[in-house]
Amino acid sequence: MRFVSPLLKHVVFPGLARTGYLNRHSGSGPAILTYHGVWPRKYGGIDSNLDGSLVTAEAFRRQLALLRERYHVISPAQFLQWQKNELELPPRSVLLTCDDGLVNTLSEMLPILHEFKMECLFFITGSSLSGTPVMLWHEELHLMLLSPARPFKLNLDEVGLRCAAGTAKQKSDLCWRLVKVLSGLEPQARRRLLNQIRWQLRLPQEWISKYLDDPSYSSRFRVLDKQQLRDLHSAGMTIGSHTLSHSLLSHLPAESAWKEISEGRTHLAQAVGEPIWALAYPFGYPSSIAQRDQRMAEQAGFACAFVNAGGGFGARARRFALPRVHVSGAMSLAEFEAHLSGLYSALRRRFWRETSEDATESTA
Repeated sequence: MRFVSPLLKHVVFPGLARTGYLNRHSGSGPAILTYHGVWPRKYGGIDSNLDGSLVTAEAFRRQLALLRERYHVISPAQFLQWQKNELELPPRSVLLTCDDGLVNTLSEMLPILHEFKMECLFFITGSSLSGTPVMLWHEELHLMLLSPARPFKLNLDEVGLRCAAGTAKQKSDLCWRLVKVLSGLEPQARRRLLNQIRWQLRLPQEWISKYLDDPSYSSRFRVLDKQQLRDLHSAGMTIGSHTLSHSLLSHLPAESAWKEISEGRTHLAQAVGEPIWALAYPFGYPSSIAQRDQRMAEQAGFACAFVNAGGGFGARARRFALPRVHVSGAMSLAEFEAHLSGLYSALRRRFWRETSEDATESTA
């Protein structure tokens, strides 16, 4: 992650890994890892802020090999039994999870999981049930903002926002600002504003077809359709909910947040033919959810819910705010184990004073 100094990344963590120090640490419960997909073979990449959560197939294999050698990877079913106090887990147990439900989870990630005979809990949005090829709306927004090579201005009077961007960093910062604004809108109003942004950027209506139809892009950006979702489930993977539309729940009124949480669960259960017991909050940093949302997750019938920060062995775990380690594409194997051990989180709490939002806003 970007807050790891070169000294920690290249000297301290590798040294501790070689001594076996990192894998000696484990808390009373399992550590939970979260991925966002595996880099498709034909995809060349667009932007580090957009693609930074994808891991390469080689890195994924190395991580699973390390887990198989030094830890105990448990199935989602075993994790649920442990949550219900029906099963005692072995020391250094690890649960694998993956957010967003991109097509590459089926084409690239699933074969590697089968190669290692491991299971994963996949969190899927309602976009997979739409019936048409789609991408996650916040990634669509990011791609739109990156498309013009020139500086631009946006006048979004409907939401009282006027803004400009020129550099890639300014465009990424603007994207996050707009994600917060668009999250608070109903889906039709959000689509209307996305269309307005596209028009003001002078992008043709068919600009998105490349990302949905071209094989070199589609497995990176398209979400699973209903049949692909069922194929993932039939292959032995467990399905959880990532809400209806992947909005920032804390920016929604209560009625809309309840719909995102409860209907996301109901629709997915109908699609796969079994109850959905796990929820991953969109974006997943602590301030992206409210206490209200955690109560709603329990009321909607989930057994547990996951955030996307603060994970590793020894992390403080609450049933409806279970911490996870976000695995990024830039993470070395020693850094991966330092996060898993809980050492990274302990160092950050001790020495850094970053906000939780700064730490995880790029891990959508």
